[in-house]
Amino acid sequence: MKRMEFTLVAVVGLARYVVTADLALIPAPREMTVTGGACPCATAPKVEVVASIPPEGYELSVRRDGVTIRHSDEAGLFYAKTTLAQLRNRGGAGFRATAQATDGQKPVPAEIPCVEIKDAPAFKWRGLMLDECRHFFGKETVKGILDLMAAYKLNVFHWHLTEDQGWRLDISGFPELVQYGAVRPESPKHGCRGVQGDYRGNGQPYGPFFYTPDDVREILAYAKERFITVVPEIEVPGHIRALLAAHPEFACREGVPRVPCTLNGIEGDVLCAGNDEAIAFMEKVYDEVCALFPGTYIHIGGDECPKKRWKECPKCQTRIKALGLGNEDGLQAWVTRHFTEHLAKKGRRAVGWDEILAGNPGTETVVHNWRKPEFGVKAAEKGHDVVISSSRTTYFSVSQGVKDDPFDYYSRRRLPLSVAYTFNPLAGMSAEARGRVLGAECCAWSECIWNEYDLAFKLWPRGFAFAEVLWTYPDPAKRDFAEFSVRAAEHRRRLIDAHVNCAPLK
Repeated sequence: MKRMEFTLVAVVGLARYVVTADLALIPAPREMTVTGGACPCATAPKVEVVASIPPEGYELSVRRDGVTIRHSDEAGLFYAKTTLAQLRNRGGAGFRATAQATDGQKPVPAEIPCVEIKDAPAFKWRGLMLDECRHFFGKETVKGILDLMAAYKLNVFHWHLTEDQGWRLDISGFPELVQYGAVRPESPKHGCRGVQGDYRGNGQPYGPFFYTPDDVREILAYAKERFITVVPEIEVPGHIRALLAAHPEFACREGVPRVPCTLNGIEGDVLCAGNDEAIAFMEKVYDEVCALFPGTYIHIGGDECPKKRWKECPKCQTRIKALGLGNEDGLQAWVTRHFTEHLAKKGRRAVGWDEILAGNPGTETVVHNWRKPEFGVKAAEKGHDVVISSSRTTYFSVSQGVKDDPFDYYSRRRLPLSVAYTFNPLAGMSAEARGRVLGAECCAWSECIWNEYDLAFKLWPRGFAFAEVLWTYPDPAKRDFAEFSVRAAEHRRRLIDAHVNCAPLK
């Protein structure tokens, strides 16, 4: 994805603002009054610290004689400037809009409509998940996503780095992980879903593609400048075939090929949970991840773990009997508890997909709900903090039905912008449970995301809807899709002008 600068220049003068659609702000401010007129804004804004303003919140006062920003923390100041940039550009996103004056030399002077805004987010976890295992995009694309996340006030980048199809993180002391796990002999053929029973490989070697520690530190610094927290995901015990390609001795059976999966779908080989050396190896991996990523949260996956290999494995059966775990479900529960406790000893909080609930992990573990909403409700009622990623409304690997969309999709189901705007992260939650919903994430699973342009089509304009729900309108009853769609169309036009959210240039 082309990286976009976070500097804006106005395209036209500003004359009249009546409704939110005129200003085209996304996400819409929580409170806004348009007072009329415009400020030429030749001078820098006046900035005041006000302790009573909520975290990440701000007050923005634009009057004919100048601009004042009030905030309580640096994130609030950043978001105030983000809104100010959109006002300057009548809703332009966080990319360079270098329109020139009629003489073709000097930029058009910026004017800002006079408004009074009081704003703060509805949720503190406003996330976007990128899967770089099925397909890899690289640093510049990631930075472009971080730019757009910042432009739309998203603040958690969930980085899916390990899978059956690829291992994308170079771990100090374990070179085999990228030597074998970051390269595969082929990928599914373009236009083919690539699942078992419907597979055609393209015959093209893929990789090696991975991030070095220096790459990660560069991206972490870039995210920090934009007030974005990076949450890495290192899966255990399933979705781990790329690791087993590097270390087949940690599988339950002999003969695991030394290549990641070339199919999409769920791989049957998982980490041997009865092998003490395998458990110790994963502890060391998480230790290195903790050393590299300074944030509070580490995502451990935990979803879609087949149990067949464990049933056939003498070591796993011995572990089940020795610990009185009952069966293979109990074994997975033990694995989850083991690694969540290991991370807790290092001062980190584990995040896991909602399948981990079956193992009754400690309430310090964050549950990431992706299946039916009742799993998120159950997690919150049991005392867990919860992040919501409803597969029906936030999985942006599904087609959004845009007429000019030239790309392929993993699923034949559609998720249009109007449906994305119906997302309700608090569905079914009691008043008490709502307080445990940290927020939500939209997800870009990359089974059929082939390049940066394809990725942009998956994320936008649905990402606009997601950002607004998380910042402004958690209650669906307060949303007006017709009005929002006008603003979304303007923002998409600007992305297309910047060669984002469009087909590749010829």
